[in-house]
Amino acid sequence: MTNIFRFIIFIPFLLLGCTPNVIEENKLVQKIENLDMNIFSKKGAKIYSIRSTDLTFNNSKLKFELEKPTVKIFKEEEIKYIIISEESTISDNNRLLKMRGNVKLRTINQDEDFLYADNFIWNTEETKYLLEGNIRFENQNIILNSSKAIMDSDNIIEFFSPVKYIIKDENNKNRYETNSENAYYDLDTETVSFNAKDKRVKSIIYF
Repeated sequence: MTNIFRFIIFIPFLLLGCTPNVIEENKLVQKIENLDMNIFSKKGAKIYSIRSTDLTFNNSKLKFELEKPTVKIFKEEEIKYIIISEESTISDNNRLLKMRGNVKLRTINQDEDFLYADNFIWNTEETKYLLEGNIRFENQNIILNSSKAIMDSDNIIEFFSPVKYIIKDENNKNRYETNSENAYYDLDTETVSFNAKDKRVKSIIYF
């Protein structure tokens, strides 16, 4: 584990658990197997945890590169979201998390709510999560598609124009399909609202 502690000193607010299989590929890049890492705030609150079975650390860029990661985002010591992807990077002293390729976000408090994207970007000092590319939100009531979305800590997802949405019927089949401008989905109230650019047109759908 001595090789691990050699580079941990550069990374504040980090608790790292892993197997002792650290392979030093060169002076700048180190490879670790079976990573289990927790990231904490300055006040000691757990922000997120990340697991991966294949990871490299670049000493010169102070950046982690992970394969097949699983990320758990916490709020008040409880898991709020679980995210998986093909790969991810952690940089900027653990403040910037980027996940790429088949991103799948699952909510914990809501049943059967899933958010898919090509990319997930989060600055941990902020309370918003950016998703880009082939966005799809789906649950038992609705499917929303767009190319960009932002989710905030209040469980509101904003889908940017153009938005395509499909409402399901009681048999989980598509009943109604149309396009709109920006859409907002509230995970807590299970409502979707639509706003036009001139702000004079607004509609809300309740499920």
